Amino acid sequence: RWSLNGTLIDLGSDYRRHMSGGSLIIRNLDKDQDSGMYQCTAFNTLGSILSRRASIHFAYLDSFKTQSVRSAVNVREGQGVVLLCGAPPHSGELIFAWIFNEYPYSVQQDSRRFISQETGSLYIAKVEPSDVGNYTCVVNNTVTKQKVLSSPTPLVLRSDGVMGEYEPKIEVHFPDSVPAAKESVVKLECFALGNPVPEISWRRPSGVPFPSKVKMKNSNAVLEIPNFQQEDAGMYECIAENRRGKNAARGRISYHAKPQWLQTITDTARSIEENLFWECKANGKPKPSYSWLKNGEQMVAEVMARVEIENGALSITALNLSDSGMYQCVAENKHGSVYSSAQLMVLASAPSFSRSPLKALLKARSGSEVTLECKPQASPPAISLWKKGNEILLRTERITLLPNGTLKIANVTKQDAASYTCIAKNQFGTASTTGKLLITEPTRITMRPTNMEIIVGESIVLPCQIASDPALDVSFSWAFNGQSLKYDKISINTVSGDLMIRNIQLSHGGKYVCVVDTDVESLSTSAILVVKGSPWWMSPESNFCQLQLISCPPGPPDKVSVEEITDSTAQLSWTPGRDNGSPITGYIVQARTPFTVGWQVIDTAVPEVVNGNMLTATVVGLNAWVEYEFRVVAQNVVGLGEPSPASAKTRTEDA
Repeated sequence: RWSLNGTLIDLGSDYRRHMSGGSLIIRNLDKDQDSGMYQCTAFNTLGSILSRRASIHFAYLDSFKTQSVRSAVNVREGQGVVLLCGAPPHSGELIFAWIFNEYPYSVQQDSRRFISQETGSLYIAKVEPSDVGNYTCVVNNTVTKQKVLSSPTPLVLRSDGVMGEYEPKIEVHFPDSVPAAKESVVKLECFALGNPVPEISWRRPSGVPFPSKVKMKNSNAVLEIPNFQQEDAGMYECIAENRRGKNAARGRISYHAKPQWLQTITDTARSIEENLFWECKANGKPKPSYSWLKNGEQMVAEVMARVEIENGALSITALNLSDSGMYQCVAENKHGSVYSSAQLMVLASAPSFSRSPLKALLKARSGSEVTLECKPQASPPAISLWKKGNEILLRTERITLLPNGTLKIANVTKQDAASYTCIAKNQFGTASTTGKLLITEPTRITMRPTNMEIIVGESIVLPCQIASDPALDVSFSWAFNGQSLKYDKISINTVSGDLMIRNIQLSHGGKYVCVVDTDVESLSTSAILVVKGSPWWMSPESNFCQLQLISCPPGPPDKVSVEEITDSTAQLSWTPGRDNGSPITGYIVQARTPFTVGWQVIDTAVPEVVNGNMLTATVVGLNAWVEYEFRVVAQNVVGLGEPSPASAKTRTEDA
């Protein structure tokens, strides 16, 4: 619903106004009926909140009072003069101009002539004979686009001589104190009469230079500060100077800003009889004032029992159900207002364990600490007590009763096994929840896996067996190299936990961890399985070879080069790679050409079999006039290693 100037708008009987989705639409605006302050109220069954206020003002511009010709202004040549405009009644921003004699000849502003957009008056610093004539003030309304003209004002030269030189006299200057809103455009006017024509300059007495955004207009008569910020505030000085002297005018621009929230209120639920404290904080210049609304109505602490309001703080003691509703904190200064809204729910209910009952059966290991939580939903909060069987529990060295209702039993034994009941009570009723505590014996691992070495293709069982209390649920899982094990030709005996790996492959080498989980604890044991011939040992992510957890083939040879080449043979040399703990037993030479599919093993003649001590070989059976690349592969008892980098491309001789 909408209100105008505090009165509810009756949309049912108003043909010009209607609502659409909460928006108020007004047709055929009427100055008398529609001017004023508007505010929207949103409401439902839980309460009401107000929007910020918005106003409609109608711009207008009346005509000047009927007058044939204004009184003549008589001045001497060289004297300064002010021609008053005297704007008629209006609303909305105005722009002033002056016509000289007749339209379209308008007064052009320069260092000698200035039209104030604050007063509308025309200022001539030093009158010259060419200035004689009739002057008409033109007033434009920027909103309505209306334009009205004053009656002409004749300017006449006196015949009693020329005015001598004199020092500047400042006729247009800004106030001693200028309030400026954040991000607004600030314009300061300064103009002086004088002979010779004074020059205008600006400065900040503090010595702070003007930022680049500051503009000087109309021969320095106007200083403009766009996007005004706090650092622009302070003292400004206008100086008018000619050879006869100088004068100055000062004024302070103060920074003003509408309120902005630093702290707002949030939706809150409180139990009946509890206290409420809400605080909102806003900054702004001038410092904002605060008010509080409940369901759109002003709250006045003096006439409301249990309520205290101090600036942005609201306190309500001993809440009751009637305090539920929508609340708003309003921070306001002359530049605007901000609203923060929140719902207060006052709850009143008997205790209930529907959301947080005790577990029907709770198991705990003998010697551990047990925690039983009593968390009823109750408003106001319930008082709780504990029973073991039918006996009320009291504090002892091992039993702790916390203020929030939690029960802790340290170093539990079989004697602590029983039914435990939490009873909660407030003025609206009583509720209880019961759970059984079962004390179990600690679980032990009776057979653990051990570190082993195994050959590719074999099968193995890694044992993981336990002794546990028959009342416990037990589960087994295995991890491999820190990752949960994915079963592929691997099986787990879910009764004993043993892990069987059939047809072991090179990739199965690593660390295995057996994890035993029960209702009350978790245990683990590990072993390292070394598989001879594992090829992933050389990946950058693994350092199993360096740790000697597994046996490895050799590393790749390096620096393969062609020492000499003919039309069918080539002499090669290389440097050895790492032996990875097992001596290199031999080398295989491979070659590649543009005409082969991948790398091919090629024959060597000197020697025919290249043993692990050789670092040169002569390959034979090459084709003439073909580009070859060569590489070398080392081997040991574990297997073949990674190939070396390829040699530079080399062409055999022609034949």
